[in-house]
Amino acid sequence: MRNESKRKPAINLVNAEELGDTLAENATESNRREQLAELGVTGKAFMILELIARSARPISISEMIRITGLTKPTTHRVVNMLAEMEFLERDVADHGFIEGPRLITLAQRSLVTSAPRSMRHSILEDIAAETGETCNYGILSGTEVIYLDRVESKWPLGLRFAAGSRVPAHCTAIGKLMLSFQSDRDLKAIVEARPLTAYTEATITDPGKLIDAIRKVRMDGIGVDKQEFMHGVVCVAVPVTDALGHCLGCIAVSAPEARMTLNQMLGFVPRMNEAASRFAKTFRIVQDNHFSEE
Repeated sequence: MRNESKRKPAINLVNAEELGDTLAENATESNRREQLAELGVTGKAFMILELIARSARPISISEMIRITGLTKPTTHRVVNMLAEMEFLERDVADHGFIEGPRLITLAQRSLVTSAPRSMRHSILEDIAAETGETCNYGILSGTEVIYLDRVESKWPLGLRFAAGSRVPAHCTAIGKLMLSFQSDRDLKAIVEARPLTAYTEATITDPGKLIDAIRKVRMDGIGVDKQEFMHGVVCVAVPVTDALGHCLGCIAVSAPEARMTLNQMLGFVPRMNEAASRFAKTFRIVQDNHFSEE
């Protein structure tokens, strides 16, 4: 006859692991609620909205109080505010609160806009895979470029800039290309707005010479960084434009010159332009959905 008792430790171990996971999740959720509570009424509103969004059934006021740890007066005040704003509403059987029309619309619009963002990132991944180097998408903000998305090279020697990073416009491929879409008057104002810092020996620091260089970029339609921002690093950018020719941002590839020369990088420009065209179409997806909702 088999000794069934030998199986018990394994069962207990599984139960212990599940209990540990549950305790860890509870601790994480508790910490999150504490952080939200510190944000005042806004954080408490998010706390309740998240609770409603996770539940497949109506949530009563008493349940909200028990789960969130908020006081009864606070819970009533926040719920009433969210109901007035149509983020929450009572279910037809009056068993509690469910998602209101504005919360549902917000969720739908978030999905609509997040899909194109995922598509754009995939386009950058394709270029990064084809070139083997870092690919990014950025826009102009005053005298700086903001990287909105970025796919890093898998090589050990990479350029580590997270999405949201800011770099100077006057010495970067994206910056000079986007400046080329400005009128001469606006271009002069931006270039002369602040001193042109020298980051390398190749950085153009004279306003007149920079304007001349940007006018050449305007004719070529390609932005180039010849080790102007970082020693040993080259970069090429192409514009993402809409049907009216407005520049929505730029796609750029950057790499240490030891791995890829500027001339080699320029060979990828036709492929980058194709990617930029696909990139621009993702903005039309958002516009089409916006108009269809209206």
